[in-house]
Amino acid sequence: MKTFDAQSVARDAALADAEFATQVGDFVSVDYDDENRVATYLFAADIAGYRGWRWCITVAKVDEDATPTVCDVVILPGPDSLLAPDHIPYMDRIQPEDITPGVIVPSILEDTRLVPGVNALAQDEDLDATEVFDLGLMRPRVLSIEGRDQASKRWYTGDRGPNTPLAQGAPKPCASCGFFIPIAGSLRSAFGVCANAIAPDDARVVSVDHGCGAHSEATL
Repeated sequence: MKTFDAQSVARDAALADAEFATQVGDFVSVDYDDENRVATYLFAADIAGYRGWRWCITVAKVDEDATPTVCDVVILPGPDSLLAPDHIPYMDRIQPEDITPGVIVPSILEDTRLVPGVNALAQDEDLDATEVFDLGLMRPRVLSIEGRDQASKRWYTGDRGPNTPLAQGAPKPCASCGFFIPIAGSLRSAFGVCANAIAPDDARVVSVDHGCGAHSEATL
């Protein structure tokens, strides 16, 4: 059983809040809270840019004999509303092709792919003292374990990993190619750079088990 009928009060409140009277459309529905003597009225909101939205007016009565009081007037999206897409931080939506000359991507201190250079110690990388320089201790930050893991997975599953048609049809893997230059650091055993001018992956990082038909030791 509804507590009270204040549809006209709710519509007047919406009209008072709207910039134009035409922005308050037809009555949509009402939701009663009998226990607290509160009713919420919905009217169509005919406002440019807010397709499918609704006026939402909350009305209350302190007791059965009191005059209905308007508590709140807002517009809310309906089930068929046109809504803005969820915000995605720029670091998550930026693509490599977005980095053009003059474009600067601000660095963030909370980037989990990086750690302070002083944290990259030889014992963390299982390297001897002569290889510590490869870790880049002269730089403020270097790759963290998470950063290296993300990079290695991205490279290995990408176009220069072992599972591409090019690699599957290669006579031998990159690891045995004279044009293969192993990279420094902890990823040395898994990746290198191709230095063959006629290879499709020249100057790119390739996995040791990648390959192509331009292998240095290929024979017919």
